[in-house]
Parts: sequence; structure tokens; C-alpha cells
Amino acid sequence: MTQPNILWICTDQQRWDTISALGFAGVRTPNIDALTETGTAFSQAYCQSPICTPSRASFLTGMYPSATQVQRNGNDHFPPHLTLIPRVFQKAGYRTGLIGKLHLSAAQRRAETRPAEDGYDEFYWSQYPYPETGAPDDAKVAHDYHNWLTEKGVDVEAAFAFASEALAEGMPTEHHQTTWAGERAKRFVTDHRDQPWFLSINLFDPHPPFDPPAEYMARVDPETVPMPLWQDSDAAHFDRFRGVDMQTTNPVDPRIKPEDGKAFSIPEGRESHDTPPDSYDARRIKAAYFAMIELIDDMVGDLMATLRETGQERDTLILFMSDHGEMLGDHGLLYKGCRFYEGLVHVPMLISWPEKTEPGVSDALVELVDIPATLCDAAGLDVPYQNQGQSLWPLLTGAVPRDRHKDRVLSEFWDAISFPGSIGSRGTMYFDGRYKLALYHDAREGEIYDLHSDPDEFDDLWSKPEHADLRQRLVERHFAEMMAVTGIGPERVAAF
Repeated sequence: MTQPNILWICTDQQRWDTISALGFAGVRTPNIDALTETGTAFSQAYCQSPICTPSRASFLTGMYPSATQVQRNGNDHFPPHLTLIPRVFQKAGYRTGLIGKLHLSAAQRRAETRPAEDGYDEFYWSQYPYPETGAPDDAKVAHDYHNWLTEKGVDVEAAFAFASEALAEGMPTEHHQTTWAGERAKRFVTDHRDQPWFLSINLFDPHPPFDPPAEYMARVDPETVPMPLWQDSDAAHFDRFRGVDMQTTNPVDPRIKPEDGKAFSIPEGRESHDTPPDSYDARRIKAAYFAMIELIDDMVGDLMATLRETGQERDTLILFMSDHGEMLGDHGLLYKGCRFYEGLVHVPMLISWPEKTEPGVSDALVELVDIPATLCDAAGLDVPYQNQGQSLWPLLTGAVPRDRHKDRVLSEFWDAISFPGSIGSRGTMYFDGRYKLALYHDAREGEIYDLHSDPDEFDDLWSKPEHADLRQRLVERHFAEMMAVTGIGPERVAAF
């Protein structure tokens, strides 16, 4: 087979340090780890926004957020002039499908408006696993996961009564959204085994609330889970950024274990799935998060078994990644926002096509914006004119050294999420593999971290006089790189 099937698994809000094959304790991912035996795991992959919609718009178009101008969650629609990568494969004769969320435009109390040519032949949509109060009938009809539950005799409203809590025992495994996604995917790859196919599985987990099935929560002992990153200086450091949008409004010392009871509830008056609890057991939160990832890993294993059973294993390129990360208690913060800590912008990414891709780990700097060019290169297809990413295919196949790809990675936030107290912040990040610069333009603040000597990002060099020259140099480089990715509009077809 000269053109591979594409199995693209995208989780939501999964940190980079959750893959056991890369040496991270506390989580077991044997099936995801297995992809490193036939493909490459990237230890330094970065998202172009720490928020869902701008990140997804970027890796589905091969364009930076500044170029797509899709900077926010909750937009009315997706710009019709942008080409999505599944459309490229659909036009090339692939059978295409989506399972889960698309999240390129608003899907709160409504069914998401699909782009006119999104490229998906089959569309099994589920934005959120839980039901939304006040959702109109068209959203309920469109929600394939809820329809699947109803067919199984599940009372959807009653089953999700736990969803107001940040940490809870979630749906049983047999009724979980991840299980639904796996079943839909196995049917798709089996039904279309006789033609090339392109399947996107966009899971909701391990996005909060942290609610794995009880049997998976029982697998993870909270006492074996590493504590979040914290120093006493984190509280004072946060004060400099109180004018910057972050779902956590007050940092929480993760060493303080609250009493059981309502410690994991959303604060009264700020009821929203975007609001983290104001006190929590950090280890139990992390254990639940890891348990959700273990359920995802089992789904990956089932899909890999289906590929083997249907004779498609060697004909399928598997891409596993996440749209952005999760603070998970580091520096006293939960969830996400306009910050650029490693927990938020550094994501897992593994790509495997047996006998085509080199096995092992690459330490090269790579970005999610590189995905469309990579997939097109693997399938021998032309990338759209709009593309700004750089194909990883030469690195994946050993045609170039695997330890170098880019000199820098970029990430952006601009009024990306609306939640109680948000102000519409703008921030940007430049990282060259050693120094990370984060600029918060509205707050006139910044951060600089040397990740070689300070990988946990505790020592901010921004205001230190001895690093003034470094600050100036990084700001200049950052400005030049951001200007280079703003986009140049329609294709030029004439001299004048």
C-alpha cells in the first residue's frame, strides 16, 4: 500500500508527561508506548495555543492562530476560506470520518455548526460527554454518544448527575464516552477495510471534570502519584499575573490536603465547567487524571488489535497527540488559561506507520502545526497553499537526523476563553529549546525561564538585571518570529 490509512487520535487537555515509555511515573500507557516500537515519540512537541479551538484550528489547517484568526473558543462559525486537512484526503479518494468533538466553533447549548466543506463523510459528534441544561432539540439529536447511551437504556440526565463535581466517580466503563468512541472507531475501520480511510477520534478526556470509571480509579494509588510542582514563591509570583486570564483565580498549595466532603466542588457563584475547585487533594486529582488516560490507553490497544485482525496494521499510520495540556496543580494552578508553563503547552505526540517510520524517541523541537504537512507528505498529497507547518516525514523516515527539526516553537492566547472574571487577555510564547519567553501584552508583564537549568520553571529571569541582555535578545527574536507567521492572505496569481 503506497498511501496509508490515517488513524488520528486526539485527546483533550493531556499533558506531555503522561506517557510511561518516556519515563514518567504514575501512569501506565502500554498500548500508547507500543507505538514507539514501530514509530517515533516526540519528547518536545508544542501546541500553538493552550486552548481548544485555536489549537485545533491550527493543527487542522497547518496555520498559526495569528494566520487563521481563530483565537477564541465559542465562535459563531469557522472561517469558510480555510481548508481543513480531512478535506484534502477526502478529495484524494479517502473515506473520512470524525468521532467525538470537532470544536472549531461554538457548541454550548447548540449543535456545532460544521464548516461547509469540513471533509468528513461520516460525523459522529459528541462535544461534551455530559448533557447541557437548556440544550435545544437539534443539539440532542446531533449528540451521537447520547443517542448510543439511550439505545442502551441509559437515562442520560440521571447518569451524569455527578458532573457538577470537579472530582467524581464517572460513568461506568461500558457506558463511558471513550468506550463509545472506541466502538464507533472499530466499526469504521472494519467497514472500510477495502479502501483508504482517514479517521479522527477526538476524545473529551482527560479534560476535567476528573471522573474516571470506578474500576480505573481503583487502579491508581494516589500515594504513588508525584506531587504537583510547588515552591512557596509560587503564590507571590502569581500576584504579578492577576490581571491575566487563568481559570484558577487563586493558587492552591498542593501540600495542603483538605477535609473530605465539598473540597472538590465548584465554588458557589462561579458554577461552570471552566471553574476549578478552590481546594482539593492534589494527589487524588492527579490519580483520577491518570486513570482517565489509562482508559484511553486501553481504547488504543483495542483499536490496534482491530487493525491486526482486519489485516490493516501495516497499512495504517497512527497519530496520537493532544490539543494542549493541563496545569494539574503545578505552581498551584488547575485547568488552563493565558499562561505558557510546560504543563499547558508541551503535549504528547507519537506517529507510527510500521516499517515506514523509525522507532524510538526524537528530542527535536516540533509543533502541532506541522501535522497537516506531515500527513500529506506520508500520503504523497500536496499540502494546501495556506500551510505554514514543516513536514516531519523526513525525520520520521530517517532521511534527516531525528534530533533537529525547528529552532523555535510558538504559542498564542488572545481572548481565548470566556469564564467568570475573564478579561480577554493576550499572550504569546517563544521557546528555543532552552529559553522560554512568555509575554502578557495587556498586563505589560513577562516571564523568562532557562529550561536547561530550571526545567520546572521556578526561577523567572524576566526582572533580573544580570539577564537584561538575554531579555532584549529574546524579545527581538520573538517579535520577528511572530511577525513571520501572521499570514499573507489569498494565493498570489499575478504580478500586479
